Amino acid sequence: MPRSKTVVPGRARRKKIMKAAKGNFSGRRKLYQTARETLTRSLQFAYEHRRNKKREFRALWITRINAAARIHGMSYSALISGLKQAEITINRKVLADLAVHDLPAFAQLAEVAKQAHAG
Repeated sequence: MPRSKTVVPGRARRKKIMKAAKGNFSGRRKLYQTARETLTRSLQFAYEHRRNKKREFRALWITRINAAARIHGMSYSALISGLKQAEITINRKVLADLAVHDLPAFAQLAEVAKQAHAG
């Protein structure tokens, strides 16, 4: 029986990498080795940034909540503490959305938090 070579599977692997490398500049999309290195690196960055995205959004929400809390004469930590003492469970994403799009609702929450934090 003749020896089988990996021509077809090998070509398929190279083709898959070259297809994924489309859109890159110069040899990064035309040369197999550089395309493979670029693709490996890009996939690693994508993996890292999917995790960093969560951190960055949480930091953004906290910044927005802090800005809105200071309009109502409170700090961010006092607001969060007051909401916990008042047993209001609302996550930072929704709280930040209220701070940006529905200021009267945020004002009510801030007032409740202020009373709970003070008393």
